[in-house]
Amino acid sequence: MAVGFQVAVDCAEPDRLARFWAEALGYQVEDPPAGFDTWRAYWLSIGVPEDELGEGDCSDSIVDPNGAGPRIWFQQVPERKSIKNRLHFDVLVGGGRVVPLATRRERVDAWADRLVAAGATRLPAREPEEIDHYFVAMLDPEGNEFDVV
Repeated sequence: MAVGFQVAVDCAEPDRLARFWAEALGYQVEDPPAGFDTWRAYWLSIGVPEDELGEGDCSDSIVDPNGAGPRIWFQQVPERKSIKNRLHFDVLVGGGRVVPLATRRERVDAWADRLVAAGATRLPAREPEEIDHYFVAMLDPEGNEFDVV
C-alpha cells in the first residue's frame, strides 16, 4: 500500500527557500492553518519557542496548487550545509525524449535563466554534446544541488 509523504529540506532560511522553490516548481507557498494569519502565529500557538522561528512570517512550506505533488517543508536547522546533497530535485521542464533535443535545450536553458534571476547559481556543463540528454546543474540560494532537465 502506498502512503502519502512530504519532502523535508534542512536549511538556514526557510521562508527564502520556500519562495525560491515555489517559483522553481510552479508550487505555491502554503497558507497558514485556518484561524491563523501567519505560520509564525500557528507555530507559537503550538508551543514552538520564538527563538527557533527565525525571521519573517515563517512561511516554510510549499504545495502543488493542483494537489498532485508532495508538500515540501523547509525546516530551519542551526548548522550550514557542508557536503554534497544525498538527494536532489530534478526540475522536469524539457518534455522528455519525445521532444527534439534542440527544443529541450531551449526549454531547459530558459527555465535555468529564470531560476538564476530568482537566486540560483548555474554550474558548468558536465554532459558531452553527443549524448541525447540535456540538463543544467544548479545550486539553490543555500547551495543545494539540483538539475533542470
